[in-house]
Amino acid sequence: MPTPTKGPRLGGGPAHERLMLANLAAALFEHKRITTTVTKAKRLKPYAERLVTFAKRGDLASRRRVLGLISNKGVVHELFTDIAKAVENRDGGYTRITKIGNRKGDNAPMAVIELVLEPVSAKQAVVAEATNAAKRDADKKEAAAAPVAEEAAEAEVVETEAAETEAAETEEAPAAEEAAEEPAAEEKDAK
Repeated sequence: MPTPTKGPRLGGGPAHERLMLANLAAALFEHKRITTTVTKAKRLKPYAERLVTFAKRGDLASRRRVLGLISNKGVVHELFTDIAKAVENRDGGYTRITKIGNRKGDNAPMAVIELVLEPVSAKQAVVAEATNAAKRDADKKEAAAAPVAEEAAEAEVVETEAAETEAAETEEAPAAEEAAEEPAAEEKDAK
């Protein structure tokens, strides 16, 4: 885990900062986007992405680890079921920060932090779909080729049997011709 940032923490002590980040993450997972200051959004981004990574694992240990940080079971359930399924093909970058200007009252820089739930990219989705289609076609061709290969093997067996019978017939044919020639020769000798 990275070392804490130097300088003043968000809101005071380390315990308060941990609670603040946990509450911001819970609100982010519940509402899918929240508006906060730029500083808080930048501190929340790695925290929330780490929790999403745990949710993508989906095992009991990861669920308990996230429940140790976020106490709302409904939000944790939503994180592990809905959000994890939506980002399963994404290798990172689960959140997006967009600056929206300064707050009216104290002129603090504000930002919207939101979960990125759309597919990785349209081009990659098309490539993945084409790859899956090509794989399915190859499987179909293999399945269709298997009976053809069996038929070819049966045809080879029939051809070899036919060749063997022809060879046997050709071996028998000269013997039959010789037998036919022998009586003819005997007739000539008798004359």
